[in-house]
Amino acid sequence: MNAQQPLPLIGVTMGDGAGIGPEVIVPAMLDAATLGRCRPVVIGDAARLREAARILGTDCEIVTVPTPAAAESVPGRINVIDLGLLPDGLPWGVLSAEAGNAAYEYIKLAARLALAGEIDGICTAPLNKEALHAAGHVFPGHTELLAHFTGVEEVSMMLSTEKVKVIHVTTHIGLIDAVNRIEPGLVERTVRRGHEAMVRAGVAEPVIGVCGINPHAGENGLFGYGEEEEKIVPALERVRRDGIDARGPLPADTAFFLASRGDYDLIVAMYHDQGHGPVKVLGIEAGVNLTVGLPVIRTSVDHGTAFDIAGTGKAEAGSMIEALRQAAEMSTAR
Repeated sequence: MNAQQPLPLIGVTMGDGAGIGPEVIVPAMLDAATLGRCRPVVIGDAARLREAARILGTDCEIVTVPTPAAAESVPGRINVIDLGLLPDGLPWGVLSAEAGNAAYEYIKLAARLALAGEIDGICTAPLNKEALHAAGHVFPGHTELLAHFTGVEEVSMMLSTEKVKVIHVTTHIGLIDAVNRIEPGLVERTVRRGHEAMVRAGVAEPVIGVCGINPHAGENGLFGYGEEEEKIVPALERVRRDGIDARGPLPADTAFFLASRGDYDLIVAMYHDQGHGPVKVLGIEAGVNLTVGLPVIRTSVDHGTAFDIAGTGKAEAGSMIEALRQAAEMSTAR
C-alpha cells in the first residue's frame, strides 16, 4: 500500500444482535493489527455493543457517528452508525424477529453506503436465517441479500482459510436442485469469478481445482449419468482457452487434501456441503466467507450466531479479525 494512501473504510454490520456478533466485533475493532489495516465503522446498535463490552470486561469508548467519514480510527475507540433498532433488554441467545429485522436493516444500509462510495468494503457479523424470515425478509442469507441490494443477478460464495479456499457453483438449495441447476455456463462463470478474486488477492496465476459432482468424479461413467462430461468439462475447456489454469473434474474426496498441501490455490465445489464440510474441518476457527461478483468487497466470519454461547463472553474473535484483514486487503487492491 502507498504510504500516502488512506486506509480503506470498512463497514462492519453487527448481524443478529441476539447472537455473538457484538461479542466478536468489540475485540476485533480494538485489535491493533486491524487498526493498522483499515478504518472500521460498525453499522449496528451502540447500546448492544456497550453491553457486549461490559460482558467481555473490555474498557473502550463506543462513539456514535453520523457517517463513515466522521469515524476517528484511534486505539480504544469503536465508531458506530447507530440504527437503534434493538429493544432494551433483548435476551441473548433467543430467536427474535426484532433482531432479524435489525440485521436486515444493517446490511441494507451497508450496501447503500458501499454503492455510494462512502465505504470501501463490507465485513459482516453472522445473522440468523430463521430470525430474518420471522421478520418477513425471506432471503437465504447475506449473500443473496447483498446481491438483491446491489442489483446483481449472480454471485458466488467463497470460503477462505489458511489451508484452503473454495468457491461454490451452487449454495443454499437442495442437492437434487443443485445438480439440476449446474450447467456449463454457471460453472464457467464461477471459475472466472474465482480466478478474478484470487488475482485480486495477490495470486498472479492461480491453480484452480474443479470438483466433480459424482463419487470419484464419475469414474469415467461408472457413477452417475455423465454429469461431469455434460456440465463441467465444456466449461473447463472454455476457461483454459483464456489462459485460466483450471484442472478437473477432480474427485472431491481428495481435492481438498491436495489443496491443503498446496497443490491448488482454489477449489471449485459444485454444491454447499461439498465445499463447506472440508473447509470447516480444515479451519473454521479463522475461516472467512467472501461474496464474489458484487460491485463491492464483502467478507464475513465463517461461523453462525452461536446462540448457545451468546452473552457469555466465550466467543472467539479470530474469524472476525481475519475477515476484516481480507476486506481491507481486497478493498485496497480494488
